[in-house]
Amino acid sequence: MGNSTGMILPKPVLDELGVSTGTEMDVVVENGRVVATPIVRDRHHGWAEAAQIIGDSELDEASADWLGFANDDDESLTW
Repeated sequence: MGNSTGMILPKPVLDELGVSTGTEMDVVVENGRVVATPIVRDRHHGWAEAAQIIGDSELDEASADWLGFANDDDESLTW
């Protein structure tokens, strides 16, 4: 972003932190060291905003049909 530079971390470091590619991190400098801490959010963070965007969008009939399907991780699903 802008004039930023990315930093590549080895997989063992990511594993030790319990994070993966795309995890939001809080990055600060403390005493000349870079300290990166995973940002832990409520698992429903952003859902209200996403629902509002979906509700405000005009969907064609085929796309609207998909909204009626349950989530893949919904325990009420039976096969």
